Amino acid sequence: MKLRESGMPDETYWETLFDVPRILDRLEIDRRLRDVVELGCGYGTFTLPVARRVAGVVSTCDIDPAMVARTLRRAAAEGLNNIRAEVRDVLADGFGVPLSSQDAALLFNILHAEGPVCLLREAARVVRPGGFVHVIHWRHDPATPRGPSLEIRPRPEQIVVWASQTGLLEPIGTVLDLPPWHYGLRFKRKCAGENNDE
Repeated sequence: MKLRESGMPDETYWETLFDVPRILDRLEIDRRLRDVVELGCGYGTFTLPVARRVAGVVSTCDIDPAMVARTLRRAAAEGLNNIRAEVRDVLADGFGVPLSSQDAALLFNILHAEGPVCLLREAARVVRPGGFVHVIHWRHDPATPRGPSLEIRPRPEQIVVWASQTGLLEPIGTVLDLPPWHYGLRFKRKCAGENNDE
């Protein structure tokens, strides 16, 4: 699954576009979480900081072998041994982790893909009941320096609708403002008896 308009800029520039500690704080990504799965490691911009914060393993993947290789090199240089990264097409092959095994799934700047409901459903399926799916995306604002075209860039309310269509997720709280250029959403995986239709 190669995403529409998914080309990556230079790594140094890319990493200026996020306040990673603030984003992870607002999403409550910390030692209360053990195993976490991430779709799209890119340069490891979020993978490495998440690995430093959680109590377990970060399983991440990317469709681009160069991105996976870069993330693994950075992890090795920092002595992080709790990152598992592989080349994987999630829509075709899943996340490569057991169902209901993860405390959280991270879908960062990814839901402009074709098939966003399928991505959200697959993320929900690998998260344990009561676990979380965290989403960030570029604000729907032409002033943002990067991001997909506004025609395919989802607004927060659209993502909430997509999440509800999975039958597995319910929103937690309100939309998070994540300066300088992003917003965030948190969803909880429904527990048995909460209208699951898995």
